[in-house]
Amino acid sequence: MTSPARPAAPLRVFARLKRIERRHVAEVLRAETVGGALLIIFAILGMLWANSPWRASYDTVKNTVVGPHLWHLDLSLADWAADFLLAFFFLVAGIELKHELQAGELSDPRAAVLPVVSAFCGMVVPVGVYLAVSAGHAGGSDGWAVPTATDIAFALAVLAVVGQNLPSALRAFLLTLAVVDDLGAIIIIAIVYTATIDTVALAIAVVLLVAFYVVQRRRITSLWLNVPLGLAIWIAVHASGVHATVAGVAIGLMLRGNLDHHEEDRSPAEKVQWVLQPFSAGFCVPLFAIMSAGVYIGGKTLGSLVSNQIPLAIAAGLFIGKSVGVFSGAYLTARFTRAELSDDLRWRDIAAVSTLTGVGFTVSLLISELAFTDVPEVLNLAKGGVLLGSLASALVAVVLLHRRDRFYDQLCAEEESEDVELLLGRE
Repeated sequence: MTSPARPAAPLRVFARLKRIERRHVAEVLRAETVGGALLIIFAILGMLWANSPWRASYDTVKNTVVGPHLWHLDLSLADWAADFLLAFFFLVAGIELKHELQAGELSDPRAAVLPVVSAFCGMVVPVGVYLAVSAGHAGGSDGWAVPTATDIAFALAVLAVVGQNLPSALRAFLLTLAVVDDLGAIIIIAIVYTATIDTVALAIAVVLLVAFYVVQRRRITSLWLNVPLGLAIWIAVHASGVHATVAGVAIGLMLRGNLDHHEEDRSPAEKVQWVLQPFSAGFCVPLFAIMSAGVYIGGKTLGSLVSNQIPLAIAAGLFIGKSVGVFSGAYLTARFTRAELSDDLRWRDIAAVSTLTGVGFTVSLLISELAFTDVPEVLNLAKGGVLLGSLASALVAVVLLHRRDRFYDQLCAEEESEDVELLLGRE
């Protein structure tokens, strides 16, 4: 008599990562936490400068136009920071997305469902919260996408403040979710905030992207070819009317992420990430922060931040919408797919990290500028809403995560013990 088949083992959600994956996450976290700390510092500097007696000089620097008129490159310094420097930020995000698709959480379709659904819910719910709070405000609907994004660097900087005892699987979940979240944000930017399209420039951009793809597949690594080609792609995308940061994501996704042979210690994508990440985290994003975070809170502005529907809607979307959306997406996915949390984790841990995703900052500030660029007074309030929502999310997440510090410390000790056992076993 044939014995009945055993039921399939449940999928362990956020289980401990493989050693190679833990190494990768650790490398990313080390760079991003430092960059996040710089981001916070420069954002504060921007706020202080914009509210100081030298406020006029702040506006002068931001609005100083540099560059030739050819291909619409006569941009203000603030636009250079948002269009060009942030392209490096999104290039690194594109490489991260490619890694997740090839070797990370997104490489396993079953495991990928949870962070993808969580990211999707973490974008939809904030939109609903924003529209509900801003209902009736003239032009308020233009900013619906502002609270949809999570700032990787800022969120990881908050984790660094809390401590280094978080389990790697939980941090990997935040990283994966934020990467998917950034992809969603860049799609919104490309589709929603593109007013006019120059079809010729767009066609040139597509041809150049195909050429870049061919160069990558032919294993041509010469900087004299790849760097000018990447710059040409950025110029063509910018000239087409599509936001230029899209070029960064496209280039990141096309870089080769696999090793050709055992002599390669890193793939071209990893090498580019290794070189550009310090530049992105240490220069590009902080400079964008000081250009964009200068919210003037003098006069009636401070009162408007807590009474006007736009900043309240953005802050509520980030603080309430992101946490509720991400947590509910994770919980419902786990429930309906019969997946289970790792034995090391509890749902209150996921709730704390979900709150942390409300730290929007970089991409939220970028979308604010795109949504309210023609209404400076509303733009200032919108940025204030981003800062309020991000700050509230960070503070509550710190409190929630701090309560679990001893538990995380125990987990880290177990992981270190596991690594020692593996090392002794090899010897």
